[in-house]
Amino acid sequence: MTSAAVARPRAFWADIRFLLGVVLVIVSIVGVWLVVDAARHTVPVLAADRTIVVGEPLRADDLRVVDVALGSQVEAYVPPGSLAPGAVAARTIGDGELVPAAAVAAPDDLGVTTIVVTVTQGLPAALAEGASVEVWHAPQSESGVFDDPRVLVGEATVRAVHEPEGVMAAGSASVELVLDRGDVAAALGAIARGDSISVVPTGAL
Repeated sequence: MTSAAVARPRAFWADIRFLLGVVLVIVSIVGVWLVVDAARHTVPVLAADRTIVVGEPLRADDLRVVDVALGSQVEAYVPPGSLAPGAVAARTIGDGELVPAAAVAAPDDLGVTTIVVTVTQGLPAALAEGASVEVWHAPQSESGVFDDPRVLVGEATVRAVHEPEGVMAAGSASVELVLDRGDVAAALGAIARGDSISVVPTGAL
């Protein structure tokens, strides 16, 4: 025998492992390219230019067009020019929030309306447009005499707050609320009786 090494044929499993490695590298490169391409692909959608409260009309002045990368979620948001005339917010849409398709409704589809209540006990600092609140009332049993307070409306949304102006203004303030139509009769009854009404935020401080 000579000292020269005898070359042996390459094992079949080694060739397969090499090919699998090449395939995995190619797949990784393609995957990264697709992710980067998707991130660069943007579409125009509508965003709120201010807080839009449930039940409010979705007007062009309150919306702006933004270009965002949504990927597979593109159908979940409202593109420009697609709002039906008279469309309203089905829930409160925050300032700067993209307008979800699920947050758009026809007026007849919402069972809500607005009323204005006068609050005499002062307003919480957290009370602002779009805030979720409870409405409490202390029934007036006789002139100037009130019973213990209790919940009048368990869920409402603040549409606007109107505080008195000037040093001689009274301490009361009026709050425009969006609430379920089923709560309107009780709320208007409490107002007519002269009950003491308070508005209490329910969201986190």
